[in-house]
Amino acid sequence: MTDKRDLLILGGGLVGMTLALAAAKQGITSHVVDKALPEELTAEGTDGRASAISTASWNLFTNIGLADRLEPLGCPITSIAVTDGMKPGRIDFQPGADDGSLGRMFANRDIRLALFEAARAEPAISWSSGVEPIARERGEHGVAVSLSDGRTLEASLMVGAEGRQSPTRAEAGLSSARWDYRHRAFVTAITHEQPHNGVAWEIFYPAGPLALLPLLDLPDGRHRSAVVWTVDEQDAAGIAGLPDAVFLSEVVRLMDGVFGKCELVAPRMSWPLNFHHAGRIVEQRLALIGDAAHGMHPIAGQGLNLGLRDVGCLVEVLSEGMRLGLDPGDAQLLARYERWRSLDATTVMATTDALVRLFGIPGRLPSLVRRMGMGLVQRTGLIKRFFMDEARGMSGDLPMLLKAQ
Repeated sequence: MTDKRDLLILGGGLVGMTLALAAAKQGITSHVVDKALPEELTAEGTDGRASAISTASWNLFTNIGLADRLEPLGCPITSIAVTDGMKPGRIDFQPGADDGSLGRMFANRDIRLALFEAARAEPAISWSSGVEPIARERGEHGVAVSLSDGRTLEASLMVGAEGRQSPTRAEAGLSSARWDYRHRAFVTAITHEQPHNGVAWEIFYPAGPLALLPLLDLPDGRHRSAVVWTVDEQDAAGIAGLPDAVFLSEVVRLMDGVFGKCELVAPRMSWPLNFHHAGRIVEQRLALIGDAAHGMHPIAGQGLNLGLRDVGCLVEVLSEGMRLGLDPGDAQLLARYERWRSLDATTVMATTDALVRLFGIPGRLPSLVRRMGMGLVQRTGLIKRFFMDEARGMSGDLPMLLKAQ
């Protein structure tokens, strides 16, 4: 007997597996297919990245039952400091008394472990790992994928969640605007003498920003932060070849000694940075989510959060439609999902790209103009509140899963 399910999710990463779990909570069944084995994705040292989970994204994790697993592992972001090269005129974003934190910092590995543990216990999720799709079919009455192990899976709607190089998007002919920033992000973690006090730093330089993101202290009490250092691609090979001590000294110099004495406590990893934004994110019985739909510069830490908003919107559209008796692959539902996500995704992508370009202009005069603008934001409550709501993911038309229940 064919195990036809509601969703066929191609890509079981952070966004794809969150979709499967969120859908399951609404009674929507899924096949999840990922070419990587879970033990490979969660092995120590495989992914040293950390993610800032916005307030809205944390609401989503809470509403799908992940809060108990994740809460002890996350470090609250109590404020965000934005500065142009550590010069005067910085912005300090601090939440109001009723807002809680500006988000939470989690190691990607911890989020994956929580998602995978929950998925294994969810009967609505059929999970196939270590296999690849070798053929995809989308027809009038359903979708199917043939796997490298000889099996065929069937569903009503196909969801592309494989990331920036999504073969599902390419095969469907969904083109995207794209360009290379010619930047590379170096990611690691440091311990430091002074406590971070929950402050996330975004220090802008013409060659690229340096982000210092608060993590929980280590068990021995050492203070710890994640580091994302963006450099010009032409300098990347030289920086990659630096000894750890020299690499660390450069990071400490750029942060102007704000944390005192520092030590590297994680491997150094790097990724090239680029932009892509699909003009359309749906086709016949197909929807794109996460980086398969839009990939951005990590300058504002919104990439994963944007994908999680895709999840909340898609699940709400599908669950409401299915309660009315509509098929999950119904064209009306997919059109509503695309309309809902269009404005938010375009706004976030355009704002992020503008920040990259604005802070990438070298020279004293551009720096002075930027700092004057930042000073204006610092003094203007409404503008500052707007940016804080954007950072928390609490602006615009939010789906129910992204709201506090």
